[in-house]
Amino acid sequence: MYDICCIGHITLDKIVTPKSEVYMSGGTSFYFSNAIHKMKLNYMLVTALAETEMDSVTKLSNKGIEVKVLPSRHTVYFENRYSENHDHRTQRVFQKADAFTAEQLDAIDAQFYHLGPLLADDMGVEMIKALSLKGKVSLDVQGFLREVNNQEVVAIDWADKKEGLRYIDILKANEYEMKVLTGVTDIRAGAKLLFDWGVKEVIITMGSKGSVIYSEGSYFDVPAYVPIEVVDGTGCGDTYMAGYLFKRLNGTDIQEAGEFAAAMATKNIESSGPFTGTEEDVLALLGEGRGKVFVVE
Repeated sequence: MYDICCIGHITLDKIVTPKSEVYMSGGTSFYFSNAIHKMKLNYMLVTALAETEMDSVTKLSNKGIEVKVLPSRHTVYFENRYSENHDHRTQRVFQKADAFTAEQLDAIDAQFYHLGPLLADDMGVEMIKALSLKGKVSLDVQGFLREVNNQEVVAIDWADKKEGLRYIDILKANEYEMKVLTGVTDIRAGAKLLFDWGVKEVIITMGSKGSVIYSEGSYFDVPAYVPIEVVDGTGCGDTYMAGYLFKRLNGTDIQEAGEFAAAMATKNIESSGPFTGTEEDVLALLGEGRGKVFVVE
């Protein structure tokens, strides 16, 4: 039995910022795995990619991360282009990988399954339902809200949201994704609606403005911690979720788990590439008295 199993594609990523252009592995599964692997828990990654990109799996395995690789004709290839404002990016997709199925995961048992779809057809509701019968399901919804049209990433609504959300214990969406899902612009109202649709804990992230978590009638306001330097925002949401699930798995309350997660995201943004720190590094940041920002528009 694993504590957490993450399911998602590792990608080829081209990261373009005003200061640099970098080629590297990416995707929710990549950033989540790097962020959580030094934490004290039993973790596994399930991914799918082409044989030509197995080097990225080897690098994760060399860090002590257990990886199950499913066959795929291609590897997802993303271009992420950031402006000076790291809360926003534009994306293109040059190739897609094969979808995940429930049958591929029959033999994997975990307390938490964290799903990181990158595109709308990466995984279906039947897979989510099957996993919910075995453990708690966490979802970063971003992939269900985008499809590829002539290499351009096009924003869409999740067609199966009313059915799929019934099986989700913890949902993460940024403020834009929340608006697409609910049609609501108010952060608290949107979070409450997603809860009413079946989600047990709803996390709405707002980048440098903090995050709001809603569960069972209570709102939790989580600040963003001010970074020493903004270097690269890629993977911050995945790092946040790694910290949040790690703490919730260990019985930490929602407020404390959210603050730990936010501090991990701040550590991530201070350097290029995935989070490389430890639990102690995050606790040290929390003890530094860093400036806090929390704004609900």
